[in-house]
Amino acid sequence: MLNYGLVPAQWDPFAELRQLQSQMNRMFDTGARSGRNGNWPPVNMWLGDDSVVVTAEMPGVAQDDIDLTVRENTLIIAGKRNSATDDEEAAWHRRERPLGEFSRSIRLPLRVDPDKVEARAKNGILEIEMGRPDAERPRKIKVKAS
Repeated sequence: MLNYGLVPAQWDPFAELRQLQSQMNRMFDTGARSGRNGNWPPVNMWLGDDSVVVTAEMPGVAQDDIDLTVRENTLIIAGKRNSATDDEEAAWHRRERPLGEFSRSIRLPLRVDPDKVEARAKNGILEIEMGRPDAERPRKIKVKAS
């Protein structure tokens, strides 16, 4: 047989180990993004004049499966993300979206009044607006002439 300058393929005994390591790295990286370490759902937070607002990306989570808890300066977002299909026999080709229960605790920059919390969900984005207690709102003090 003539080779014509081509190098025959050689078996690399460590190629399978490198592939296994790569798959394990992807699995643990996906686990970090999926919230198993408390970083899901991803959130944004900003301060308004009298409130703090948190938005969370929660595609595929039904409103009835979301549980919000506010205690002083901590917001807890918990819930359950169900599978898109109930077919146990489905042959998955790719499954990257996290499923199951999740919980994330977010420390707020100020205390909030639990009676002044409103939550809205639209297009997979949960928006939580939490008002400051009246006693802790900044007050403008008028300076009097002496």
